[in-house]
Amino acid sequence: MDIDNNAKTTGYVISVQGPVVDIKFSTSEEVPQIFEKVAIHRVDGKKVILEVAEHMEGNIARCIAIDSTINVRRKTPAYIYRSPIQIPVGESLYGRLMNVLGEPIDGQGEIKSVEHSPIRKLDVDTKVKVREGEKRKFEILETGIKMIDLLYPLVKGSKTGILGGAGLGKSVLTLEIIHNIVKEHQGSAVFAGVGERIREGNELYFELKRLGVLPKTMLVFGQMNEPPGARFIGAITGITIAESVKKRGQDVLLFVDNIFRFIQAGAEISTLLGHLPSETGYQPTLLLEASEFHERIKAWEEGGGSITSVEAVYVPADDLTDPAVVTIFSFLDSIIVLSREKVQLGLYPAIDPLLSSSANLDPDIVGSYHYRIAQEVLRILQRYEELKKIVMVIGVEELSSEDRIIYERARKLLFFLTQPFSVAEAYRGRKGEYVSLKETLEGCERIISGDVDRISEDRFYMIGNLHF
Repeated sequence: MDIDNNAKTTGYVISVQGPVVDIKFSTSEEVPQIFEKVAIHRVDGKKVILEVAEHMEGNIARCIAIDSTINVRRKTPAYIYRSPIQIPVGESLYGRLMNVLGEPIDGQGEIKSVEHSPIRKLDVDTKVKVREGEKRKFEILETGIKMIDLLYPLVKGSKTGILGGAGLGKSVLTLEIIHNIVKEHQGSAVFAGVGERIREGNELYFELKRLGVLPKTMLVFGQMNEPPGARFIGAITGITIAESVKKRGQDVLLFVDNIFRFIQAGAEISTLLGHLPSETGYQPTLLLEASEFHERIKAWEEGGGSITSVEAVYVPADDLTDPAVVTIFSFLDSIIVLSREKVQLGLYPAIDPLLSSSANLDPDIVGSYHYRIAQEVLRILQRYEELKKIVMVIGVEELSSEDRIIYERARKLLFFLTQPFSVAEAYRGRKGEYVSLKETLEGCERIISGDVDRISEDRFYMIGNLHF
C-alpha cells in the first residue's frame, strides 16, 4: 500500500457520507488536530487523502475527502500524518501541471523537488513591512492591454478581480495577461484552476504551450468534477506555490480562475458538515474563508518579492449584489466588470469602464499625467452614456455641436480601447497587439484633444497603438 513511513494507523472509518468521512479513535490523544492530513484506502487499493475539519464527541474526527470516496468501506484503517497536507515547491514546478496535492497530472513524470511546504498557514502576518520614515513604494506592472493599463493599473502586491457571467471572456483576458507578463517582462506566473471545466484546463495548458510561456508558468487544478474538498484547497495550493516563489525574492503573478468556485466549494463543505447556513444560503464562515486566502497575497516587503493576484470572479445570474461576490469585493484593489452589452457590440475586452473601479488609479501611484488622461476618458464616457439615450430618440444630427463632438470622441475612445489578443488569434484571424502604457496615453490624449476628429471611427476598432 502506498503510505508514507511517517504515517501511523490509530483509527478506523465509521461513516462515509459523500466526501465527509468520520474516523473513530481509541483515546482523545490519538485524535489528529484540525487541518492535519489523514489517509485511507478504497477497496481497489487507491489512497484517499482526507483533511480533518471537526472534532466530534467520542474521539471522532470528521474529515473532508480531497479524492473520491467511492468504494471506501467501514472499518478501513486510517493513517495519521500529524502534519498538514504538504506539496512540493521550487524551480522544478515550472512548466508542470499538478493536482491540488502537488501530484503531476501532465504525464511528464514525477516532480523532483527537495522542498515541501504545508498548504495551511495559521500564523499569517498581514502587515506590509516598510522602514520607518519611508513611504511604501508602488510599482506599476504593465500588461500591454490598453484599457487595463489606463483605468485599472496593476500594482505589484495588489489584488485585481475580473467579474462577469458565463461567456464574457474572463479566462481569455486572464490568459492574455499571463502571455504578456511572461513574454514582455520575463515574469513568472502561478495559475490555479478552481472548479472550472476540464476542457478549459486542457485548452489552457496547450495554449500556454503554443504561446511559449509554459516554461515560466506553474499550474494547479482542482476541477469541476472533483469533490468540494479538492476545489476548495485548489486556491490554497495555488497561493502556497506563489508564496514559495516570493520567498526566493521574486515577483510572481497569481491567477485564480475562478475564485467564486472556491467560495462555492466552501458552501458545499459547510452544508455537508451540517452547519446552519447564513440568511442568504452561503456558509456562516464566508468572510473567514475569503480572508484566509486573500490575506496571504502579500504586498512589497524589504528583501523579498511580491504576489500580485488576478482573480476571475463568476457572477451568478449577472447579479453584482450576490453575497459571495460582495465579500470578494472587499479584498480587491481593482474591480474589472465585464459587460454582456459590450460583447454583443463586439467590443473586446468587454470591460464596462463605468461599472469598474480601481483604488490604484491615484496620482500618487500612477502620476498626475496618467491620472488626468484617465479621468478625462471616464468623464467623456460618462457623458456618452447620457447622450446615447437622447440619440436613440432624436438622432446624432439633432445634438448641439459641443455634445456631438463629445459623442463622436467617446465612440472613438471606446473603439480605440478594444484590442486584438494574442491568445485569440485562432478565433479572430487577427495578430495580437501589445500596447505600451506610453502609447495608450498618447493615443487617448490625441482623441481627447481633437487631433483625430476628421478620421472615421471605424479605423479605431481593434487596432494596437494610434499609428495615424
